[in-house]
Amino acid sequence: MSSWKSLLLRIGEKGPEYGGNADFKDHIETCSGLLRRELEHSGTDILDFLLQCAEQLPHKIPLYGTVVGLLNLENEDFARKVLENIHVNLQDALDSGDCNRIRILLRFLTAMMCSKVLQPSSLVVVYETLLSSAATTVDEEKGNPSWQACADFYITCILSCLPWGGAELVEQVPEEIDRVLVGIEAYLRIRRHVPDTGLSVFEHIDDTGKIVDEKDFLEDLWARIQDLSSNGWKLESVPRPHLPFEAQLVAGKSHDLGPISCPELARPPAVLSAIAFGKQKHEAELKYPQRIRRLNIFPASKTEDLQPMDRFVVEEYLLDVLLFLNGCRKECASYMVGLPVPFRYEYLMAETIFSQLLLLPHPPFKPMYYTLVIIDLCKALPGAFPAVVAGAVRALFDKIADLDMECRTRLILWFSHHLSNFQFIWPWEEWAYVLDLPRWAPQRVFVQEVLEREVRLSYWDKVKQSIENASALEELLPPKGGPTFKYGGEEGREKNEYALSVDLSGMVKGRQTVREIISWIEESVLPVHSFEVALSVVIQTLLDIGSKSFTHLITVLERYGQVIARICPDQDKQIMLIAEVNSYWRNSAQMTAIAIDRLMVYRLISNLAIVKWVFSAENIEQFHTSDRLWEILRNAVSKTYNRLSDLRKEISTLKKVVMSAEEAATKAEAELEASESKLTLVDGEPVMGENPGRVKRLKAHAERTKEEVVSAHESLEAKQALLARAVEENEALFLSLFKNFSTVLEEGLHDAFRDGTLQQLRQGDEMAIDLEDSSAMELDKENGRSKKSHSNEGVTGDGYNLGEKEQWCLSTLGYVKAFSRQYASEIWSHIEKIDAEVLTENAHPLFRLAVYSGLRRSLDES
Repeated sequence: MSSWKSLLLRIGEKGPEYGGNADFKDHIETCSGLLRRELEHSGTDILDFLLQCAEQLPHKIPLYGTVVGLLNLENEDFARKVLENIHVNLQDALDSGDCNRIRILLRFLTAMMCSKVLQPSSLVVVYETLLSSAATTVDEEKGNPSWQACADFYITCILSCLPWGGAELVEQVPEEIDRVLVGIEAYLRIRRHVPDTGLSVFEHIDDTGKIVDEKDFLEDLWARIQDLSSNGWKLESVPRPHLPFEAQLVAGKSHDLGPISCPELARPPAVLSAIAFGKQKHEAELKYPQRIRRLNIFPASKTEDLQPMDRFVVEEYLLDVLLFLNGCRKECASYMVGLPVPFRYEYLMAETIFSQLLLLPHPPFKPMYYTLVIIDLCKALPGAFPAVVAGAVRALFDKIADLDMECRTRLILWFSHHLSNFQFIWPWEEWAYVLDLPRWAPQRVFVQEVLEREVRLSYWDKVKQSIENASALEELLPPKGGPTFKYGGEEGREKNEYALSVDLSGMVKGRQTVREIISWIEESVLPVHSFEVALSVVIQTLLDIGSKSFTHLITVLERYGQVIARICPDQDKQIMLIAEVNSYWRNSAQMTAIAIDRLMVYRLISNLAIVKWVFSAENIEQFHTSDRLWEILRNAVSKTYNRLSDLRKEISTLKKVVMSAEEAATKAEAELEASESKLTLVDGEPVMGENPGRVKRLKAHAERTKEEVVSAHESLEAKQALLARAVEENEALFLSLFKNFSTVLEEGLHDAFRDGTLQQLRQGDEMAIDLEDSSAMELDKENGRSKKSHSNEGVTGDGYNLGEKEQWCLSTLGYVKAFSRQYASEIWSHIEKIDAEVLTENAHPLFRLAVYSGLRRSLDES
């Protein structure tokens, strides 16, 4: 890497590029001096790299803005080109809806204004353009209020720039910026408040059973800006490196910025209905998602020294680093611990990372990424961060009963993986009391599931050893044994079917063909024994042959899948097949899930059979005490959805192939016609057509391109037919899923909640279905345990005070909401049919509430 690139990349860091010096002023002088000399030879490269650095290391934007400001003193043309490029990139980002790029480029423009490169009035015009678009969008008559998410995003972008340039704007163009702020205040009065219904990590209702709803994200940001304004725009978290150079920067020319335009949004539906509004609202929230939902894990005392806006700025820094360095985990951790702020922020950093890990409906990146970042941060700050993470775990554990079911699953997966990287060390004796709780108590289930996941990541004896300080917890470990083969051991050999199993095993080892095995079953087994016996012998024996490893299982299914397909052709028999798999692997939730998943991949069982089996009478009693069944159901729904997604991607690619083939065919035909229409002299006489050899080649090429067009169209039609079938399967799956949820919940909810609400359940806060963050968690200073938490209110001397029926209902409703939220896009496309067949007037109000909450659908419809 050339020296100027190193200086640009590492500006603001205490590294060898700057001789270990950490002074921003020296960095800026050194970097700008070298760039000034290199501009003549590498101007274009410097411009491109500078913009790339500013966009991908946005916490250094004030430094880059000052560097451009100094370069502007001697090379106005370069500074003008920087602004022109930002203008083009910003317009492209607005047109494509690239939220992160819009936000970062607006911040960069604000920094350029601070460095006297950009006219303040030009920046205000940009703000006013966004404000005008936002106000029009939420206007009932002129706009489309269902796209408020876009309007809110534009206002958020304006407000989030002010910590970086509010003081300069107030000083230089006070009337103009005041006009913008008045406009934002007016916008906040006409927009709809956006509750976090369905997206809260913690659930909360008040004494009347109503949703507790405080300020939404935009309202909260506005309050922080007002606080910052009243404080004279003074902020510790935003460096102001341009100030030492102000006397020089004022001598430079301030440039204007061209106008920008906001894209037109979707028109309101022709027939205004709640469903049409809901679909567009969902689409808007997908395209313009809220970046963070604050997770107040720690007491306010841990961050009480921070101004409200300091917290917002540090969150922005952390989220930007997580976003732009997601492929470099160690570099990511390094930047996260070295932010340009003069105060400690370990607790805020932990809350921000956990807020992303638990963000609903989906985290920005795979949960594994956050796991690795936390591990690297623990290694980078060994004296501070591990204790902070441990405190976060304890606080979340204390509130586990209020945690959204999907967040609970993510927390289990993260925590087990995290411990596996630190020798499974944890003070389990702190949680030994869960054994005194009922088996359905959320804290007990959490510990049980964490231990089960640890066994998957290691081995049983190792995990047992890790809990030796709380040896009683061994009761919560999964069974140690492997598969349970009906026809193995002494007991199995005494069964009449043992001989059949031995015969089948011999046939497999003797490499007999599938046809021979099917003939043996149909001619020798089924005529003598019942279907149940035949199924048990075949499935148990084949699973036992494939039990040594995952590869063995795949081999058996590939070779003898047709045997299984022959004896289990319909849904009822497939349900019996799944039950047999579950029986064989009853001691291993992991292998049960893997085997059923593989059977579905090879289309030996259908997703509808899996749904029906999960909701069978013998299984529903486990809904609140184990994740085993939910893992199988999640896999089945995910596989179905992924097939659909893959087909859509393939069709999108094929459409491009068809367009390309048609363009090539048109071009080839045009070349052929042009060649045939030319006059050529042959033996001195004019003849139509070019050289016969060339014409022949062009004809062959034209024919070939036509064949490619036909082939591409056929491939596209075939994929579209598969997609139509997949959409039908998807619709049938979600109908079956919600019907089964509704059926099993009807009786339980009627018995547990006779008034149709959750109010009777708790006098204040203990709900597992709808709601809002709670920040009133006080941690004991000595061990980080919660002194007062919602969960602990449910634990008395006699144990957890929530009845089993109530907990079963809450857990099941939590999964209803989780599935509705995760697959909301697909569910919305089938909502009319789901409304007609499932969410009818006869559906229990709490069931309907859970579905609506997951879809973020207006409860007014019900």
